[in-house]
Amino acid sequence: MKEAVVLYTIPGAGHLAPTLSLAKLFQKHGFSATVVTFNIHHLKPGTADQDVSSLSLANPSISFHVLPQITLGEAYANLEPHIVMPAILQAQNMNLHAYITELSKTSSVRAIMLDMLCTAALDVVRQLSIPTYFFTPSGASAFAFYLNLLEFDTTSALSLKDYGNNPISFPGLPPVLASDCPLFLLDREFDSYKSFMQNFRCIVKSDGILMNTFESLEPKAISALREGLCVPSFNMPPVYSIGPLVTETGEKETEERHECLKWLDSQPKGTVVFLCFGSMGGFPLDQIKQIAIGLENSGQRFLWVIKVFINLDPKKIFNTSIPEFELDQILPEGFLDRTKDRGMVVKTWAPQIQVLHHESVGGFVTHCGWNSILEAVTAGKLMVCWPLYAEQRLNKAVLVDHETRLGVAMEGYDRVMVEAEEVETKIRWLMEGEGSKLLKDRIKAMKDNAGESWTETGPSLRAFLQFLIDLERKKLEKTKI
Repeated sequence: MKEAVVLYTIPGAGHLAPTLSLAKLFQKHGFSATVVTFNIHHLKPGTADQDVSSLSLANPSISFHVLPQITLGEAYANLEPHIVMPAILQAQNMNLHAYITELSKTSSVRAIMLDMLCTAALDVVRQLSIPTYFFTPSGASAFAFYLNLLEFDTTSALSLKDYGNNPISFPGLPPVLASDCPLFLLDREFDSYKSFMQNFRCIVKSDGILMNTFESLEPKAISALREGLCVPSFNMPPVYSIGPLVTETGEKETEERHECLKWLDSQPKGTVVFLCFGSMGGFPLDQIKQIAIGLENSGQRFLWVIKVFINLDPKKIFNTSIPEFELDQILPEGFLDRTKDRGMVVKTWAPQIQVLHHESVGGFVTHCGWNSILEAVTAGKLMVCWPLYAEQRLNKAVLVDHETRLGVAMEGYDRVMVEAEEVETKIRWLMEGEGSKLLKDRIKAMKDNAGESWTETGPSLRAFLQFLIDLERKKLEKTKI
């Protein structure tokens, strides 16, 4: 029978995209790969069906499966994702078990890869006696932070918020302020905090952890994780850093190119600043107007992807409600006309990887989501970091504020409003400032390191091959029993 790997992830581009890249990696090494996900009906109806349909068409060699719809009670209708998600995952366990059992009749399922948020599935897949691993789409630093917090939760009665303005020191991380930690984890009384701690108690029980990062990008965090320094009170499973896993940038000849790529073709090399804030990142109208004024006053060429409205409640993990809008209704009057010769504004989505690799793009204003960071690094584009939600403030602190220095922060990101003057200043710095030249050399060097990670002697390839050796060893041990 064909040897197979099942990859189980939550829906949404931020998780499906790296999971798909991992599936392709398994396929390249001789396995068949199936990506399994589900709909979150109470949050965004039909999202998984839509995403899987488009991904399946674009990747016919990878199998996809959407588990049957689960309907939770009305009591869940207005609750936050960190409450709804575990309930859905728990309810889906029976469907997941049934699917893998059926798949096992025609394939030899060698391993199950669980998204780091799919911990509710660990016990049920363990019943199948199949090696089970967690895959984290976040970086090693964020993952080290989460595990350090698990240790902190076990050994301390404090909350992170109790540190105030004093830096927090965790193994594998530079000193970080509580204000740069994920906001939904600042108080141990938050439901989101309790949910995450339960998640990570499960993760350390797995057979191993695969991370989408590479040695030279996060050496301290990777080392601390491998040595078990983050959770000395727990048995740390093996850690494999196998990144960067980034979707290919090649355009198929049959595809219609996005209009923004055609526009970039007409711009001079390295002159366009690209502003994009992830699949779930948006802004309130007042902030959008400040960005527009800053862009206009900067005099720089720009490509700006706009989403409206973001949820600023610190206990909420991410925004799930992005309304329909027209550009002329949300931008300053006359803005589009005044900037039409040097700027382009796109609603909701653009092909980010292709944009970042376009020679006309000279810099990137980003929300610091991990996928976006890896995409910027592999494209060699310097960043202005404007973190919005989840672990993005921590990503900014590690990669910008300390020795890695792959960009600068947009000051005011942690306040109600970033003023137009700051937007203008940072964009000018990014595109024409003397201070940015040194950092651009750093990002280009890191781009080279990223490319070398998957060469014949690269550390990421070695880590993945070691994972395959360890997986084979588990198969042999199972055969002896």
